[in-house]
Amino acid sequence: MKLAIDAMGGDNAPEAIVKGAMLAAKEIKGLELTLIGDEEQIKPHLNGQSNIEVLHTTEMITSEDEPVRAVRRKKNASMVLMAQEVKEGRADGCISAGNTGALMSAGLFIVGRMNGVDRPALSPTLPTQDGKGFLMLDVGANVDAKPEHLLQYAVIGSIYAEHVRQIDKPRVGLLNVGTEDGKGSDLTKKAFQLMQDAPIHFVGNVEARDLLDGVADVVVTDGFTGNIALKTLEGTALAMFSMMKKTFMSSFKTKIAAGLVKNDLRGLRDQLDYSEYGGAGLFGLAAPVIKAHGSSNDRAIYNAIKQACQIVEFNVTETIQGTLDEMQAEEEK
Repeated sequence: MKLAIDAMGGDNAPEAIVKGAMLAAKEIKGLELTLIGDEEQIKPHLNGQSNIEVLHTTEMITSEDEPVRAVRRKKNASMVLMAQEVKEGRADGCISAGNTGALMSAGLFIVGRMNGVDRPALSPTLPTQDGKGFLMLDVGANVDAKPEHLLQYAVIGSIYAEHVRQIDKPRVGLLNVGTEDGKGSDLTKKAFQLMQDAPIHFVGNVEARDLLDGVADVVVTDGFTGNIALKTLEGTALAMFSMMKKTFMSSFKTKIAAGLVKNDLRGLRDQLDYSEYGGAGLFGLAAPVIKAHGSSNDRAIYNAIKQACQIVEFNVTETIQGTLDEMQAEEEK
Protein backbone atom coordinates (compact mmCIF):
# COMPACT_ATOMS: atom_id res chain seq x y z
CA MET A 1 0.00 0.00 0.00
CA LYS A 2 1.37 3.40 -0.97
CA LEU A 3 0.12 6.86 0.01
CA ALA A 4 1.12 10.33 -1.16
CA ILE A 5 1.27 13.17 1.38
CA ASP A 6 1.38 16.92 0.88
CA ALA A 7 4.23 17.72 3.26
CA MET A 8 3.82 21.50 2.88
CA GLY A 9 0.13 21.82 3.73
CA GLY A 10 -1.10 23.00 7.13
CA ASP A 11 -0.08 25.36 9.91
CA ASN A 12 2.62 23.06 11.29
CA ALA A 13 4.15 21.88 8.01
CA PRO A 14 6.46 20.30 7.27
CA GLU A 15 7.58 19.20 10.76
CA ALA A 16 4.26 17.83 12.03
CA ILE A 17 3.51 16.20 8.68
CA VAL A 18 6.89 14.46 8.53
CA LYS A 19 6.77 13.29 12.15
CA GLY A 20 3.26 11.90 11.68
CA ALA A 21 4.40 10.14 8.52
CA MET A 22 7.39 8.62 10.32
CA LEU A 23 5.14 7.30 13.08
CA ALA A 24 2.81 5.72 10.51
CA ALA A 25 5.70 4.28 8.49
CA LYS A 26 7.01 2.63 11.63
CA GLU A 27 3.73 1.22 12.96
CA ILE A 28 1.70 0.28 9.85
CA LYS A 29 3.02 -2.83 8.11
CA GLY A 30 3.43 -2.79 4.34
CA LEU A 31 3.01 0.97 4.13
CA GLU A 32 5.07 3.11 1.74
CA LEU A 33 4.86 6.89 1.82
CA THR A 34 5.79 9.64 -0.62
CA LEU A 35 6.26 13.03 1.01
CA ILE A 36 5.89 15.84 -1.51
CA GLY A 37 7.49 19.20 -0.82
CA ASP A 38 10.72 21.10 -0.27
CA GLU A 39 13.39 18.47 0.36
CA GLU A 40 15.58 20.89 2.29
CA GLN A 41 12.79 21.52 4.79
CA ILE A 42 11.63 17.89 4.97
CA LYS A 43 14.91 16.00 5.38
CA PRO A 44 15.96 17.48 8.77
CA HIS A 45 12.89 15.81 10.31
CA LEU A 46 13.47 12.37 8.73
CA ASN A 47 15.36 9.52 10.36
CA GLY A 48 16.17 7.60 7.20
CA GLN A 49 13.17 5.24 7.04
CA SER A 50 13.44 3.04 3.98
CA ASN A 51 9.67 3.15 3.33
CA ILE A 52 9.53 6.96 3.02
CA GLU A 53 10.63 8.78 -0.11
CA VAL A 54 10.62 12.50 -0.93
CA LEU A 55 9.34 14.04 -4.15
CA HIS A 56 10.96 17.47 -4.29
CA THR A 57 9.15 20.68 -5.20
CA THR A 58 9.38 24.20 -3.85
CA GLU A 59 5.98 25.30 -5.13
CA MET A 60 2.99 25.15 -2.80
CA ILE A 61 -0.62 26.29 -2.47
CA THR A 62 -1.27 28.62 0.46
CA SER A 63 -4.43 29.43 2.39
CA GLU A 64 -4.61 32.77 0.58
CA ASP A 65 -4.68 31.21 -2.91
CA GLU A 66 -7.95 31.01 -4.84
CA PRO A 67 -8.50 27.23 -4.94
CA VAL A 68 -9.46 26.50 -8.56
CA ARG A 69 -7.00 28.99 -10.04
CA ALA A 70 -4.16 27.69 -7.85
CA VAL A 71 -4.71 24.05 -8.84
CA ARG A 72 -4.81 24.95 -12.53
CA ARG A 73 -1.83 27.31 -12.54
CA LYS A 74 0.50 25.85 -9.92
CA LYS A 75 1.22 22.60 -11.74
CA ASN A 76 4.22 21.78 -9.52
CA ALA A 77 2.59 22.62 -6.19
CA SER A 78 2.97 19.88 -3.56
CA MET A 79 -0.80 19.32 -3.38
CA VAL A 80 -1.17 19.07 -7.16
CA LEU A 81 1.74 16.63 -7.49
CA MET A 82 0.24 14.60 -4.63
CA ALA A 83 -3.04 14.22 -6.53
CA GLN A 84 -1.11 13.33 -9.70
CA GLU A 85 0.56 10.46 -7.83
CA VAL A 86 -2.90 9.00 -7.23
CA LYS A 87 -4.22 9.67 -10.72
CA GLU A 88 -1.22 8.01 -12.36
CA GLY A 89 -1.41 4.94 -10.12
CA ARG A 90 1.76 5.49 -8.10
CA ALA A 91 -0.26 5.96 -4.89
CA ASP A 92 -3.48 4.37 -3.59
CA GLY A 93 -4.62 7.52 -1.79
CA CYS A 94 -3.46 10.89 -0.48
CA ILE A 95 -3.54 13.20 2.55
CA SER A 96 -3.20 16.98 2.92
CA ALA A 97 -3.69 19.47 5.75
CA GLY A 98 -3.59 22.36 3.29
CA ASN A 99 -6.15 24.63 1.62
CA THR A 100 -9.51 22.77 1.77
CA GLY A 101 -10.93 24.33 -1.38
CA ALA A 102 -7.77 23.57 -3.33
CA LEU A 103 -7.78 19.96 -2.14
CA MET A 104 -11.41 19.65 -3.23
CA SER A 105 -10.48 21.07 -6.64
CA ALA A 106 -7.47 18.77 -6.96
CA GLY A 107 -9.67 15.83 -6.04
CA LEU A 108 -12.29 16.71 -8.63
CA PHE A 109 -10.02 17.78 -11.50
CA ILE A 110 -7.13 15.35 -11.02
CA VAL A 111 -8.22 12.30 -8.99
CA GLY A 112 -11.74 12.39 -10.45
CA ARG A 113 -15.20 11.39 -9.20
CA MET A 114 -16.75 7.97 -8.91
CA ASN A 115 -19.26 7.06 -11.58
CA GLY A 116 -22.70 8.15 -10.47
CA VAL A 117 -21.50 10.64 -7.85
CA ASP A 118 -22.58 14.17 -8.69
CA ARG A 119 -20.78 15.97 -5.87
CA PRO A 120 -18.26 14.54 -3.38
CA ALA A 121 -18.80 15.30 0.31
CA LEU A 122 -16.37 16.51 2.98
CA SER A 123 -16.88 14.13 5.87
CA PRO A 124 -15.21 14.22 9.30
CA THR A 125 -15.89 11.83 12.16
CA LEU A 126 -17.00 13.88 15.17
CA PRO A 127 -16.96 12.92 18.87
CA THR A 128 -19.87 11.70 20.98
CA GLN A 129 -20.29 11.29 24.73
CA ASP A 130 -19.81 7.53 24.54
CA GLY A 131 -16.53 7.93 22.62
CA LYS A 132 -17.79 6.13 19.51
CA GLY A 133 -18.20 9.20 17.31
CA PHE A 134 -20.34 9.80 14.24
CA LEU A 135 -19.67 10.61 10.60
CA MET A 136 -21.16 13.84 9.26
CA LEU A 137 -21.44 14.59 5.56
CA ASP A 138 -21.36 17.09 3.96
CA VAL A 139 -19.64 19.80 6.07
CA GLY A 140 -18.75 22.26 3.35
CA ALA A 141 -17.73 20.75 0.04
CA ASN A 142 -21.05 21.82 -1.53
CA VAL A 143 -23.11 24.71 -0.21
CA ASP A 144 -26.09 23.77 -2.39
CA ALA A 145 -27.39 20.22 -2.63
CA LYS A 146 -30.24 18.29 -4.22
CA PRO A 147 -32.14 15.41 -2.58
CA GLU A 148 -30.26 12.95 -4.82
CA HIS A 149 -26.94 14.26 -3.47
CA LEU A 150 -28.05 13.66 0.12
CA LEU A 151 -29.11 10.13 -0.85
CA GLN A 152 -25.62 9.49 -2.25
CA TYR A 153 -24.06 10.87 0.96
CA ALA A 154 -26.22 8.51 3.01
CA VAL A 155 -25.12 5.46 1.05
CA ILE A 156 -21.45 6.50 1.01
CA GLY A 157 -21.46 7.27 4.74
CA SER A 158 -23.17 4.00 5.62
CA ILE A 159 -20.62 1.94 3.70
CA TYR A 160 -17.69 3.83 5.26
CA ALA A 161 -19.10 3.42 8.79
CA GLU A 162 -19.62 -0.30 8.27
CA HIS A 163 -16.33 -1.18 6.61
CA VAL A 164 -13.84 1.27 8.18
CA ARG A 165 -15.39 2.07 11.54
CA GLN A 166 -16.61 -1.53 11.88
CA ILE A 167 -20.17 -0.58 12.89
CA ASP A 168 -22.71 -3.31 12.22
CA LYS A 169 -25.79 -1.90 10.49
CA PRO A 170 -24.87 1.78 11.01
CA ARG A 171 -27.75 4.12 11.82
CA VAL A 172 -28.15 6.89 9.24
CA GLY A 173 -29.94 10.09 10.26
CA LEU A 174 -30.99 13.17 8.29
CA LEU A 175 -30.18 16.44 10.09
CA ASN A 176 -33.38 18.44 10.42
CA VAL A 177 -35.28 20.96 12.54
CA GLY A 178 -37.35 18.23 14.18
CA THR A 179 -37.51 14.46 14.42
CA GLU A 180 -41.06 14.06 13.10
CA ASP A 181 -41.61 12.73 9.57
CA GLY A 182 -42.50 15.51 7.15
CA LYS A 183 -40.49 18.18 8.98
CA GLY A 184 -38.09 20.59 7.33
CA SER A 185 -37.43 22.21 3.99
CA ASP A 186 -38.36 20.94 0.56
CA LEU A 187 -34.83 19.51 0.30
CA THR A 188 -35.03 17.47 3.50
CA LYS A 189 -38.58 16.28 2.83
CA LYS A 190 -37.61 14.88 -0.57
CA ALA A 191 -34.33 13.44 0.76
CA PHE A 192 -36.27 11.74 3.57
CA GLN A 193 -38.45 9.91 1.05
CA LEU A 194 -35.45 8.80 -1.00
CA MET A 195 -33.57 7.50 2.05
CA GLN A 196 -36.53 5.42 3.19
CA ASP A 197 -36.13 3.27 0.07
CA ALA A 198 -32.30 3.15 0.05
CA PRO A 199 -30.18 0.12 1.03
CA ILE A 200 -29.26 1.68 4.40
CA HIS A 201 -30.48 1.56 8.01
CA PHE A 202 -32.27 4.92 7.93
CA VAL A 203 -33.47 6.08 11.37
CA GLY A 204 -35.20 9.24 10.16
CA ASN A 205 -34.71 12.87 11.10
CA VAL A 206 -32.27 13.87 13.86
CA GLU A 207 -31.79 17.20 15.62
CA ALA A 208 -28.50 19.05 16.13
CA ARG A 209 -28.86 19.03 19.92
CA ASP A 210 -28.73 15.22 19.94
CA LEU A 211 -25.63 14.77 17.77
CA LEU A 212 -23.13 14.45 20.62
CA ASP A 213 -25.44 11.94 22.33
CA GLY A 214 -24.78 9.51 19.48
CA VAL A 215 -28.29 9.58 18.01
CA ALA A 216 -26.89 8.24 14.70
CA ASP A 217 -23.66 6.76 13.36
CA VAL A 218 -23.95 8.73 10.12
CA VAL A 219 -25.56 12.18 9.89
CA VAL A 220 -26.41 13.54 6.44
CA THR A 221 -26.94 17.19 5.53
CA ASP A 222 -26.09 19.78 2.89
CA GLY A 223 -22.70 21.49 3.04
CA PHE A 224 -24.06 24.86 4.20
CA THR A 225 -25.89 23.42 7.20
CA GLY A 226 -23.14 20.91 7.93
CA ASN A 227 -20.42 23.54 8.00
CA ILE A 228 -22.41 25.69 10.43
CA ALA A 229 -23.06 22.66 12.66
CA LEU A 230 -19.38 21.65 12.59
CA LYS A 231 -18.09 25.12 13.46
CA THR A 232 -20.72 25.53 16.16
CA LEU A 233 -19.52 22.32 17.80
CA GLU A 234 -15.88 23.41 17.48
CA GLY A 235 -16.58 26.86 18.88
CA THR A 236 -18.66 25.52 21.76
CA ALA A 237 -15.92 23.09 22.80
CA LEU A 238 -13.23 25.79 22.67
CA ALA A 239 -15.39 28.27 24.58
CA MET A 240 -16.26 25.67 27.22
CA PHE A 241 -12.62 24.86 27.91
CA SER A 242 -11.74 28.55 27.97
CA MET A 243 -14.44 29.22 30.58
CA MET A 244 -13.34 26.22 32.62
CA LYS A 245 -9.73 27.43 32.57
CA LYS A 246 -10.74 30.92 33.73
CA THR A 247 -12.82 29.41 36.53
CA PHE A 248 -10.01 27.13 37.71
CA MET A 249 -7.47 29.96 37.62
CA SER A 250 -9.69 32.47 39.45
CA SER A 251 -8.47 31.77 43.01
CA PHE A 252 -5.97 29.80 45.04
CA LYS A 253 -8.69 27.31 46.02
CA THR A 254 -9.75 26.64 42.42
CA LYS A 255 -6.10 26.30 41.34
CA ILE A 256 -5.70 23.47 43.84
CA ALA A 257 -8.88 21.88 42.47
CA ALA A 258 -7.48 22.21 38.93
CA GLY A 259 -4.35 20.32 39.95
CA LEU A 260 -6.47 17.49 41.35
CA VAL A 261 -8.58 17.06 38.19
CA LYS A 262 -5.90 17.93 35.62
CA ASN A 263 -5.67 14.41 34.17
CA ASP A 264 -9.45 14.06 34.00
CA LEU A 265 -9.73 17.37 32.13
CA ARG A 266 -7.04 16.22 29.71
CA GLY A 267 -9.03 13.05 29.04
CA LEU A 268 -12.18 15.11 28.41
CA ARG A 269 -10.28 17.32 25.98
CA ASP A 270 -8.99 14.29 24.09
CA GLN A 271 -12.50 12.83 23.96
CA LEU A 272 -13.72 16.01 22.23
CA ASP A 273 -10.77 16.15 19.82
CA TYR A 274 -12.10 14.90 16.48
CA SER A 275 -8.57 14.73 15.01
CA GLU A 276 -8.23 11.51 17.03
CA TYR A 277 -10.65 9.94 14.52
CA GLY A 278 -8.48 10.91 11.53
CA GLY A 279 -9.19 13.57 8.91
CA ALA A 280 -12.23 14.48 6.87
CA GLY A 281 -12.66 12.19 3.90
CA LEU A 282 -13.55 13.63 0.50
CA PHE A 283 -15.99 10.83 -0.21
CA GLY A 284 -17.24 10.23 -3.73
CA LEU A 285 -13.83 10.52 -5.41
CA ALA A 286 -12.25 7.70 -7.40
CA ALA A 287 -9.58 7.12 -4.71
CA PRO A 288 -9.19 7.96 -1.00
CA VAL A 289 -8.46 11.67 -0.41
CA ILE A 290 -8.20 12.78 3.23
CA LYS A 291 -8.27 16.37 4.46
CA ALA A 292 -6.41 16.68 7.77
CA HIS A 293 -7.17 19.69 9.98
CA GLY A 294 -5.03 22.72 9.19
CA SER A 295 -3.65 22.80 12.74
CA SER A 296 -2.88 19.07 12.80
CA ASN A 297 -0.03 17.85 14.97
CA ASP A 298 1.96 14.69 14.27
CA ARG A 299 -0.61 12.47 16.03
CA ALA A 300 -3.47 13.87 13.93
CA ILE A 301 -1.46 13.25 10.74
CA TYR A 302 -0.77 9.69 11.87
CA ASN A 303 -4.51 9.12 12.41
CA ALA A 304 -5.32 10.57 8.96
CA ILE A 305 -2.79 8.21 7.37
CA LYS A 306 -4.23 5.27 9.31
CA GLN A 307 -7.71 6.26 8.11
CA ALA A 308 -6.57 6.30 4.47
CA CYS A 309 -4.95 2.89 4.92
CA GLN A 310 -8.20 1.44 6.25
CA ILE A 311 -10.17 2.80 3.30
CA VAL A 312 -7.71 1.13 0.92
CA GLU A 313 -7.45 -2.09 2.90
CA PHE A 314 -11.21 -2.62 3.15
CA ASN A 315 -11.86 -1.68 -0.52
CA VAL A 316 -14.29 1.04 0.56
CA THR A 317 -14.11 2.96 -2.72
CA GLU A 318 -14.91 -0.16 -4.75
CA THR A 319 -17.76 -1.13 -2.39
CA ILE A 320 -19.31 2.34 -2.64
CA GLN A 321 -19.03 2.26 -6.42
CA GLY A 322 -20.63 -1.19 -6.60
CA THR A 323 -23.56 -0.15 -4.40
CA LEU A 324 -24.16 3.03 -6.42
CA ASP A 325 -24.08 0.99 -9.65
CA GLU A 326 -26.67 -1.41 -8.25
CA MET A 327 -28.93 1.49 -7.23
CA GLN A 328 -28.62 3.00 -10.69
CA ALA A 329 -29.48 -0.35 -12.32
CA GLU A 330 -32.58 -0.64 -10.10
CA GLU A 331 -33.74 2.83 -11.11
CA GLU A 332 -33.37 1.99 -14.80
CA LYS A 333 -35.50 -1.16 -14.58
